[in-house]
Amino acid sequence: MVVLTAMAEPETPRTEAATAIASPMAATVAGLPVAVGAVVEAGAPVVVLEVMKMEHPVTAPARSRVVSVAVAEGDAVVAGQALLVLGPVGVEDPAAGGQAAEAAVAGERADLAELRRRRSLLADDARPEAVAKRHARGQRTARENVADLCDDGSFQEYGGFAFAAQEARRSRDDLQARTPADGLITGIGTVNAAQVGAEAARCAVAAYDYTVLAGTQGQRNHHKKDRLFELAERLRLPVVLFAEGGGGRPGDTDVPVIAGLDTRAFEHFARLSGLVPLVGVVAGRCFAGNAALLGCCDVVIATADANIGMGGPAMIEGGGLGVFRPEEVGPIDVQVANGVVDVAVADEAEAVAVAKQYLSYFQGPVAAGPVPDPEALRDVVPEHRKTVYDVRRVIDGLADEGSVLELRRGYGTGIVTALVRLAGKAVGVIANDPAVLGGAIDAPAADKAARFLQLCDGHDLPVLSLCDTPGFLVGPEAEETAQVRRFSRLFVSGASLSVPLVTVVLRKAYGLGAMAMAGGSFKAPVTVVSWPTGEFGGMGLEGAVRLGFRAELEAIADPVERQAAFDHMVEAAYRHGQALNLAAHLEIDDVIDPAETRDRVLAAFAAAPPPAPRTGKKRPGIDPW
Repeated sequence: MVVLTAMAEPETPRTEAATAIASPMAATVAGLPVAVGAVVEAGAPVVVLEVMKMEHPVTAPARSRVVSVAVAEGDAVVAGQALLVLGPVGVEDPAAGGQAAEAAVAGERADLAELRRRRSLLADDARPEAVAKRHARGQRTARENVADLCDDGSFQEYGGFAFAAQEARRSRDDLQARTPADGLITGIGTVNAAQVGAEAARCAVAAYDYTVLAGTQGQRNHHKKDRLFELAERLRLPVVLFAEGGGGRPGDTDVPVIAGLDTRAFEHFARLSGLVPLVGVVAGRCFAGNAALLGCCDVVIATADANIGMGGPAMIEGGGLGVFRPEEVGPIDVQVANGVVDVAVADEAEAVAVAKQYLSYFQGPVAAGPVPDPEALRDVVPEHRKTVYDVRRVIDGLADEGSVLELRRGYGTGIVTALVRLAGKAVGVIANDPAVLGGAIDAPAADKAARFLQLCDGHDLPVLSLCDTPGFLVGPEAEETAQVRRFSRLFVSGASLSVPLVTVVLRKAYGLGAMAMAGGSFKAPVTVVSWPTGEFGGMGLEGAVRLGFRAELEAIADPVERQAAFDHMVEAAYRHGQALNLAAHLEIDDVIDPAETRDRVLAAFAAAPPPAPRTGKKRPGIDPW
């Protein structure tokens, strides 16, 4: 651009000179966006020139007022020809501010204005009635949940401008306003970046919006899921799924679909199992297709008002199976007791907090938290061998403070499964609970523990096993639960572990149950150590004595004398199977002071090599059950 400057008169005290703006080229004047008297900002176009069908804006060098215009639209100009004159804007000019604002508005680009308008339709503010209804029920919107999950400013939405494929039934303006994002928010952001760093915090998010067509699965949001899940596979991104919604949507008219059974989203999502962590969150109603996606997740976090079912009321009634209210289908108490829900929470705020905590275990180590007093562990297991205790006190006493997240607490209650941190590193814990069946392992507990071992191994988390079991549950009723197959899952899962396993015997370690808690054999773990309270045997002491000394006991006629003999034999068997005697015969590696446990476990894990870099899955998938 050529700028022609007029010199100020010598007698004018320190005023800015008028500036003549010249044409930088031979061209045609295609536009004059300013008028005489207007105030223009620095960089604002004042003349538009056209050469060979290409427009070239000429801009103001500084904030100025248009003094005069020397050309008109359509004029041909040559290089160096004056186009207009700009003068200074005085600070005392009362119209300067208003005219500048008017000029800015007048110069707003139409395409950017339309972008802002369309984008504004995606925000909760665009639908205040739907949001108010949601809040009145004590629930948050899908966008509020996504904003709470992701680090501030990190979420980048994909496919937000989609709307329901129903233009044959409704106007486009109506669909854009009432079906934003086609009822599914998808994108990529970071979670926990402040703790683990931005690279480890990368995460894909899919959140069904119940305020849009009841969170149903439309044809366009199926395509959005396909895109997101493919990216998650390619970029190795964990996925958080907010699954509230009613399943398939029959009302989309603009896509030629008959049955839709060729939809790829379920295949794509299921294929992610075992490759990346999959986190499912549900509040309110979650039926049919939404529930199917939820069930593929490694962990399911559900609020107190959640209802989860493979078929909602309409499908149930359509199948001739009765008429039910949504609240009657798969309520939270049912789904916690049967193991569908891993973590039950009060509301969506707690659900998001738990989702962030769960993800953190798979995002790498963090700074070590406060450590409980290790000497407190000495008093957890009572000296009297038949007195019950709370095994969760052991877990809390070993883990970094505040780092314990228990999974499936309401199901298979004889075994505790939890994610914890030891010195900032994530570890999976399985522990027998002596308060349930004396610690005996029944079929549900075996399922729960076996599946948890798969989860830890699939994502490279070492496992700490806290053993206190008299063995597996026995009896005719136990066998009605298919216990032979279900219990054996523990052996198969344990034998396939590639992550370090450490077993600490707290008290009882009897029979096949104890072996299963050690990966199938006391030689399988990196180390097997026992507290001084440990007692061992091929089966429970009382049963072993009755079986092994039946003839001797039956030969004693006096019941009192027989009982005394029995008690003496049990005591002898107990002394024989005490931890120190077992260690002396090299069947376990050591007997330790409970206060040493944390350090010994950390040292054992450190003795194992780090997991090999991942190029794909270690397992075909994580068993949903």
